[in-house]
Amino acid sequence: MDHGSEITAQCPYQPERDDRKSTMAALAAGAATQAQTGQVFKIETFDLARQVLRSGSVRQAGFRAELLARFSDPATVPVLYQEGEAHHKQRSATARFFAPKVVTTQYRALIDTLSKTLVDRFRKTGQANLDDLSLELAVAVAAEIIGLTESNRAGMARRLNRFFELNAVPHPWRIARLISGLRTQASLMAFYFADVKPAIRARRRARREDVISHLLDQKRSNQEILTECLTYGAAGMATTREFIVMCAWYMLENPALQARFLETDEAGRLALLEEMLRLEPVVGALYRRCLQDMTLNDQGQKIVIPAGSLVVIDLRAANTDPLAAGSCPFSLEPERARPDTKATASLMSFGDGAHRCPGAAVALLETALFLDRLLRVEGIHMRQNPTVTLNVPISSYELRGARIAIA
Repeated sequence: MDHGSEITAQCPYQPERDDRKSTMAALAAGAATQAQTGQVFKIETFDLARQVLRSGSVRQAGFRAELLARFSDPATVPVLYQEGEAHHKQRSATARFFAPKVVTTQYRALIDTLSKTLVDRFRKTGQANLDDLSLELAVAVAAEIIGLTESNRAGMARRLNRFFELNAVPHPWRIARLISGLRTQASLMAFYFADVKPAIRARRRARREDVISHLLDQKRSNQEILTECLTYGAAGMATTREFIVMCAWYMLENPALQARFLETDEAGRLALLEEMLRLEPVVGALYRRCLQDMTLNDQGQKIVIPAGSLVVIDLRAANTDPLAAGSCPFSLEPERARPDTKATASLMSFGDGAHRCPGAAVALLETALFLDRLLRVEGIHMRQNPTVTLNVPISSYELRGARIAIA
């Protein structure tokens, strides 16, 4: 059966079709943008987004970067917040941990083993929370790359999940913010003493090939290493968790799409996942602050953004720009013909420029291997669809309560 024809043939007859499941998160992100102070420029097309992200005239302004900048030494802040030469050197030094060849050769066996363990447990119990399974997988893989290997993985997953939950939604009332802040500090300390400190101690005794060993080589303090671990945790654990659940949700609702995923080769599975990610980028917006006047070329017309302005890049809009995504940009099309052949299939989902997500290859491979095993379970179905909420600090959607079962 030609599953591709069955799926892609729908779009020409339904030009208004919108397959996205997280549109409410996009609306919330738009509302959050309006709350920003100062001059704000919103970017919604792919080409302009790429120009901004590749410009040397901007600096990171999202993920609470500007708050951190007021209290930190620029030379020792996490790589996510560094700029210029310092950022380039750190990214070059850590690239070996995330290179596609390293990912496929060094981490494939780990991902396979973890996936088998999780799926076997699901087979035995007959039901599970998919968001719990995906978190356990994402935490274990990221922990191996970072070097957080001296503590119980399930316990670390719970501690990190607690920390991320406390930071997901800002509280409007001062007393609530105070209580949440104290709980956040408590969860942070639990993560440090149970997970980070034992890993540092072990690597002081015997260096390994991971991020923590690299940071120790740079004479970073324990506090700086903790901050880096949280940064990599948010980037490599929290976002991959959501991506796995979103892709499973799509395929469990669409037998033809699921069959196509299982019947194709690994390259085909990765391409299909990138198309899902194009439609459902986990992080919906990126923020940049202009260091000087910046001139953009909008199809022959100049746009000047003044120095000091905040630029909000709407990744969901950029990913559905017809000039980059092609026709029917809001529909899921496994064989999408993209006008911009130089862009990746997921377009802006991993960002672009100097701060493009280094863990893209890791996230795609672990999602492909895990779902290839999970979706082959006979009788698997989604008993309860997840709820979709917004994580305001990182402008991402969160999927909770995805209940899978075996018929």
